[in-house]
Amino acid sequence: MTISIKKNRPAPNGLNKFWRKYSGNIVPPILGILGFLILWQLAAVTGLIKLPPPTDLITNERTRIYLMYPFFDRGGTDVGLFWQAMASLQRVLIGYSLAAVVGIGLGILVGLNTFLNKALDPLFQFLRTVPPLAWVPLALAALQQNQPAALFVIFITAVWPILINTAVGVQQIPQDYINVRKVLRLSPNKFFFKILIPSALPYIFTGLRIAIGLAWLAIIAAEIVMSGIVGIGFFIWDSYQNNYISDIILALIYIGAIGLILDRFMGFLQSQIVKE
Repeated sequence: MTISIKKNRPAPNGLNKFWRKYSGNIVPPILGILGFLILWQLAAVTGLIKLPPPTDLITNERTRIYLMYPFFDRGGTDVGLFWQAMASLQRVLIGYSLAAVVGIGLGILVGLNTFLNKALDPLFQFLRTVPPLAWVPLALAALQQNQPAALFVIFITAVWPILINTAVGVQQIPQDYINVRKVLRLSPNKFFFKILIPSALPYIFTGLRIAIGLAWLAIIAAEIVMSGIVGIGFFIWDSYQNNYISDIILALIYIGAIGLILDRFMGFLQSQIVKE
């Protein structure tokens, strides 16, 4: 008679559980980024491209300071990239907030009024195709000040997807909901908060999510007009003027990271609010 003894395997700890659950989503992006950096390094070293290799972010003394010390502040525009990015983000949020208020308000108005929609839609479609850089000289000529001009460029870039998506969302309200309003004789306030907003909310958030990305993209165009200020757009332009290419690459990494965070945040906010 043989007696089998079962060995008790230790229960996986929290780190093992996390790795088993998320490794499939973590490993592929890491491998993709590493592959891209290796190809970039080889292309730069062999002379296929005229850009510094990614290792230059560490070996270049000036860029290494910005990389290792993002929070330094020596006064004026001589500050770390964290403060450069935060100054730009503040301008983006101001311009974006104005675009959200105007876009949602005007989008609802246009969506509810067929005549206004027919009258203004060609104008909206025309203006939304104008690139952010094209607005810079016009904003400067009209507003005469750098800060308002920069905010206008951000606003005019972000407002169109919010406005158009909101109008489409309002127009897509099911006819049954409109009939319910008539049968129950709902007041305008109840119709607005109980029917219109909940029905159009997915479209509104789609516009808001697209707009936050466009607003962040417009920051370079907006800050080019603002000479001698703290901001990541001006930092890139100034670095280009002085041929600090490694600094530009590092700033682009900041821009991409912040843009990704903003997009993911809006996506999370949309999922939490719309599902309610």
